[in-house]
Amino acid sequence: MSLGGKETSFLIPEDSQPLFQRSEQSKDSVFFRDGIRQIDFVLSYVEDVKKDGELKAERRQTFEQNLRKTGLELEIEDKMNSEDGKTYFVKIHAPWEVLVTYAEVLGIKMPIKLSDIPRPKYSPLSYMLGPVKLPLGVKYPKPEYFTAQFSRHRQELFLIEDEATFFPSSTRNRIVYYILSRCPFGEEEGKKKIGIERLLNTNTYLSAYPLHDGQYWRPSKTSRINERYVLCKNWARFSYFYKEQPFDLIRNYYGEKIGIYFVFLGYYTEMLLFAALVGLACFIYGLLSMESNQTSIEICDPNIGGQMIMCPLCDEVCDYWRLNTTCLHSKFSHLFDNESTVFFAIFMGIWVTLFLEFWKQRQARLEYEWDLVDFEEEQQQLQLRPEFEAMCKHKKMNPVTQEMEPHMPLCHRIPWYFVSGTTVTFGMALLLSSMVSIIVYRLSVFAIFASFMESEATLQSVKRFFTPQLATALSASCLNCLVILILNFFYEKISAWITKMEIPRTHQEYESSLTLKMFLFQFVNYYSSCFYVAFFKGKFVGYPGRYTYMFNLWRSEECGPPGCLIELTTQLTIIMIGKQIFGNIHEACQPLIFNWWRRRRTRTHSEKLYSRWEQDHDLQVYGHRGLFYEYLETVMQFGFVTLFVASFPLAPLFALMNNIMGIRVDAWKLTTQYRRPVAAKAHSIGVWQDILYGMAILSVATNAFIVSFTSDIIPRLVYFYAYSKNSTEPLSGYINNSLSVFLIADFPNHTVPMEKKDFVTCSTLCFCLNFYW
Repeated sequence: MSLGGKETSFLIPEDSQPLFQRSEQSKDSVFFRDGIRQIDFVLSYVEDVKKDGELKAERRQTFEQNLRKTGLELEIEDKMNSEDGKTYFVKIHAPWEVLVTYAEVLGIKMPIKLSDIPRPKYSPLSYMLGPVKLPLGVKYPKPEYFTAQFSRHRQELFLIEDEATFFPSSTRNRIVYYILSRCPFGEEEGKKKIGIERLLNTNTYLSAYPLHDGQYWRPSKTSRINERYVLCKNWARFSYFYKEQPFDLIRNYYGEKIGIYFVFLGYYTEMLLFAALVGLACFIYGLLSMESNQTSIEICDPNIGGQMIMCPLCDEVCDYWRLNTTCLHSKFSHLFDNESTVFFAIFMGIWVTLFLEFWKQRQARLEYEWDLVDFEEEQQQLQLRPEFEAMCKHKKMNPVTQEMEPHMPLCHRIPWYFVSGTTVTFGMALLLSSMVSIIVYRLSVFAIFASFMESEATLQSVKRFFTPQLATALSASCLNCLVILILNFFYEKISAWITKMEIPRTHQEYESSLTLKMFLFQFVNYYSSCFYVAFFKGKFVGYPGRYTYMFNLWRSEECGPPGCLIELTTQLTIIMIGKQIFGNIHEACQPLIFNWWRRRRTRTHSEKLYSRWEQDHDLQVYGHRGLFYEYLETVMQFGFVTLFVASFPLAPLFALMNNIMGIRVDAWKLTTQYRRPVAAKAHSIGVWQDILYGMAILSVATNAFIVSFTSDIIPRLVYFYAYSKNSTEPLSGYINNSLSVFLIADFPNHTVPMEKKDFVTCSTLCFCLNFYW
């Protein structure tokens, strides 16, 4: 067999019998041609005929030679054997000596004794929840062991029954990737060039990935357990939406980092069930009391609301209007702005505190169960980013390990920190300017909607369901949702670029820096419009005759008679549901369409063996930041559920339904549509936990302010206790009390409706909302 122009042979033990003959090799084989050595990693490349083709070939040859020096074994599949006839595949196998060496370097824990601690027994409640439980063989795929950090010099202490299966496939691909990420492929100006990632970025290699165990739709034909099939059958099926997740199996197959994400998502979804039930009860209460609401009754009454002539909503083109035209609007507002609003805001404050505290407890238990208690020390000592090592020309003594390690002086980082800070500031300013643009849009089109809805003869049906405020809020919310989705695309690219330029030392520092930038961008992007409607809209309007104007052109927006809470609900509903629908469609359809197109384009030689490595090569790449975007989406949803939940008690219910479906979508795409990610360890959800704590504290304040300033509950309570004189209908007369009287003869000439300028009399009055004065 030819490897880089050299003939290489492998010694196979005489007592070993190949599982597959070369001429009869199964397309699902995960072994070398000898049928013995397991494929732990695959590299693919295409010969480049351009001017840098020779350089790439030289780098590949040097890289592969250095991989062999570390002890890895390589087998190359010629392009003539591939389905498309042009792709080379380099299959990598880590022999036992390599595995034990790097298992010790990475401090990987392996079993030393079967655990004698019994698993928790089912309680009576567990029997009641029987339908949601998984079979024990799926929930606990392997026995529990006592473990210790592996030592190659003390192998007799570990339970090594078979060297081929002692290290699970997730551990094997983690070790091989560790070697690949630190293997040099050249040197330039005295600085080593290292790492598979740099080769992938320059297209020297097309891809690098571990293999799936087998097909996801059928079990393995050999005695090996196809964990991918088990996951697809018991986890990735949409019909199993009510089932618990096989966390141990996820951890064994994908690694702890992905496993802990699904534990967090599942726990968050379980807790959402309680919030959703209480929120639904509050909504039902508002629905049942909607018709008996005294405020709506007075607004809809022709003898009360019908006799109240209201001030124009805009200058000149808007006419006077009657209060009863907002009858339906006031009823809808009562759905979300009623006596239960205060109760639900208090409940969610307690819920978010309990959720975070219980999650800390669940996470601590998970660290113990998955042997992650001392993982943080490993991470700090070993996981230097290859890019950081390549960029560093200085070394410094580590005071803990007493070893020399790469060091980047602060003076070399300051320019990039300045660029990063400037870029983040500019991005935030651009986000705020986009929000101002939306406000300008609202002010500009409000007069159009108001004048369009003035014809009482022809547009009574329209006016019954839409007010100018509601029509403007709906259109502006849809436009804002579209702008948010567009801006997110650009901010993801910018954030990744500036974080890379900061040259973080470890993977943890890189992820923390990127997380903070992306969160700040998306926090402002998604929530700025909600903050505007909740706390700023209608607060700086002025009063008739002395309205305030934005840029001296547009009159500031007013809230409707029922207040701004219904508009905040509309804004929140459109952005939250729109984001979830777009996200689910994108997550489900994008890999499906891309995989179909790639298979259609590459399957040109159907008579050839469509091998396991080619099948995985045609799948989508999960990427290093795949899990990052999943966390970001969940945290942003957490913000919608907590920050403004007093205005929208159905938010937890929509989040619950989205997560139930989202768990299965994520499982389905991971198992069937994506290449197998490289296994990685993590002992917690990282910086996301600090972000959740910050949002929880902020949510208490925002909901308190919504109840105090945006909701109409406080003015109603003041009227109930201080001014109400009717014992049978305590809120009788509240509407008249909440309005102020204005003599329309005092309007400045430039604000009076153009068609009514000649008909103004000194005795004519109109009503305005009290808090505008």
